[in-house]
Amino acid sequence: MSDTYKERLWTKDFIFTSVANLILMLSLYLLLVTMATYAMDTYDASVSMGGFVSSIFIIGALFGRLYGGKQIAVVGNKKMLLIGTVSVLVATSLYFLPLGLYPLMVLRFLHGLAMGLATTATSTIVSQIIPTSRSGEGIGYFSMSVVMATAIGPLIGVMLLTQFGFNSIFLFSLIMAALSLVLSLSLQPPEVKVEAGRKGFRITDYFEARALPISIAMFVLALAYSGILSFVTEYAAEIDLVEAGSFFFLVYGMSVLLSRPFTGRLMDQRGANIVVYPALVSFAAGMLMLSQSFAGWMFLAAAVLMGLGYGNFQSIAQALAIKLTPHHRMGLANSTYFIALDLGLGLGPLMLGYIVPVSGYRGMYMVLVAVILAGIAVYHFMHGRRDGEVAMDRNRA
Repeated sequence: MSDTYKERLWTKDFIFTSVANLILMLSLYLLLVTMATYAMDTYDASVSMGGFVSSIFIIGALFGRLYGGKQIAVVGNKKMLLIGTVSVLVATSLYFLPLGLYPLMVLRFLHGLAMGLATTATSTIVSQIIPTSRSGEGIGYFSMSVVMATAIGPLIGVMLLTQFGFNSIFLFSLIMAALSLVLSLSLQPPEVKVEAGRKGFRITDYFEARALPISIAMFVLALAYSGILSFVTEYAAEIDLVEAGSFFFLVYGMSVLLSRPFTGRLMDQRGANIVVYPALVSFAAGMLMLSQSFAGWMFLAAAVLMGLGYGNFQSIAQALAIKLTPHHRMGLANSTYFIALDLGLGLGPLMLGYIVPVSGYRGMYMVLVAVILAGIAVYHFMHGRRDGEVAMDRNRA
C-alpha cells in the first residue's frame, strides 16, 4: 500500500459515514426541539413533563454509548452500526402511533438508546479510517456533521411544525433514518475485533482511561455551553433581540464550519495547545460579550467567538481522545468522550436553572465565564501541560 493511499482522507467510507452521521444527528435535533411541544399539545403534558419527554432521549443515548463502547470491539463496527440504524428506523416509525404520554417516554428512551449505539459506531468507524497524521483535520471535518445538525435541525423542526404539523416531523425523521440505513449497508469499514472478555463488572469495560483526562475537560466546558443551548432563545427575547437570537446558531455553525479545516490541520502539524488555548479564550470572550449584549451585532459577534472557541475545542478534544488510544479501544474512547459531553449538556441546564431566578440570564452568563476559565485550568492540568510530550510519544510510535 502506497504512502499516498495511506494518507487519503476523503475515501468513500469517510464520506458515507460522515453523511450518515449528519442525517442521524439532523433527525435527533429536530425532534429534540419539538418533542416537548408535541407532548404538551397532544397529551396535555405539563411543561416539566414535556421537557422530560424531550430530555429522556439523552439518558437513553448515554446507556447506548456505555453499552456500544463496551461491545463494539466484540460485535464489530458495521454490525453495531446496522443494529443502531435499524433500531432508530423502527423507533422513528412508532411516533406515528397514538401512544399516550408514558409510552411516549419509553419510546424516547429506546430511541435515544438506539441513537447512542449508531453514533458510537459512526464515530468509531471514522476514527479507524482517518490517517493518524490527519486525525485532527479528519475529526474536524467529521464533527462538522454535528455542527450542521445543531444549526439546521432546529430550523427544519420549527418550520415543519409551523407549516405542516407534527406528522411531517416524524415523516422527515423516518426518511432520514432510512437514508442512514442505506448508507450504512454500503460501508466496508475496517474491523478491529477482540474476543469477549471475562464476565463481571470492570470499569475499564465501559471507559477508556487514556481518554478520561480530556473528557473531564470536555465535561466542564460542555456545562458552560449548555447555558447557550438551553437559554439563549429566552435571553434574546428578554433583551429584545429576538431577530438576532433566531440567527444565533446559524452564525455559530458558520463560524465553526469556516474555521475547523484550518484548526484541525494546525493541530496535526503543531499539537493541540496552539489551537485549544486561543479557542478557550475566544469561548470565554464570546460568553462575556453575550452577557453584556445590548445590540444585535454584539449578540451575533458572540456567536462567532463561541464558534471559534467551543466549536473548535469540541472536535480537538475528540481527536485527542482518539489519538491517545489503541485502535482496538477506539470505540471506548469515543463513548467516554461523548458520555462526558452528554453529561455536561444534560446536567448543565438542571444546575443553571437554580441560578437564573437569582441572577437573571446576564448574571448566569457571567457565571459561565468563570466556568470556562475553570475549564481552561482543567484542560491545562489534565492534558495541556504535557501535550508536547504526548505528541513526541505519538511521533516515535
